Amino acid sequence: MTSAPALLDHVVVVSDDLEAAVEQIAGATGVTLDPGGVHPSFGTRNYLASFGSGAYLEVIGVDQENTEFTGTRPFGIDDAVGTFAATWAITPEDIEAAVAASRIHGVDPGDPEPKSRRRPDGSLLEWKLTRSFSEPSGVVPFMLDWEGATTPAETTTARLDLVQLKASHAQPEVVLPVLRAVGTDLDIVRGPANLEVTLEGPAGRITL
Repeated sequence: MTSAPALLDHVVVVSDDLEAAVEQIAGATGVTLDPGGVHPSFGTRNYLASFGSGAYLEVIGVDQENTEFTGTRPFGIDDAVGTFAATWAITPEDIEAAVAASRIHGVDPGDPEPKSRRRPDGSLLEWKLTRSFSEPSGVVPFMLDWEGATTPAETTTARLDLVQLKASHAQPEVVLPVLRAVGTDLDIVRGPANLEVTLEGPAGRITL
């Protein structure tokens, strides 16, 4: 990874057409993402690429085969248009302490909740995450605790380089203290709320 925030776990890219997104990234970088799995409780499925060093890319969208899901999908997936970087996640050493620190600085990430999905090989992957996005710009990361499980960064064979993750926000002075409090950092400039990731493979780069 050329430039990554401290404690980065993964970058979340949302798409309204997962297959088209996979083709777009493959065409630009020469890397075809691996199928990740489905999230029954979210009504989503994903594709993955490892950045190495314990971090990875997740491209996520609607699981068209899950016809029973009736809730609201995370990351604005239900209203997504196109393919874009939506948010990012960190793995703090102590997720409960990081949640408390975030609340002190005015952003309540919610209590860590247990989640799981089946890998393509049928094995069960379990983790905890925060999912109450009270600061909805995507610039403030949500948090994960893999609880000793092997993360997708280590099991995914597709490999991309993370060239840069950067952001803009209308009030950087509000969100930067939150990032510092939970143990991470990010290059944030003043402007409309936006997250941008640049990826590189053997065939070239793409910015989403």
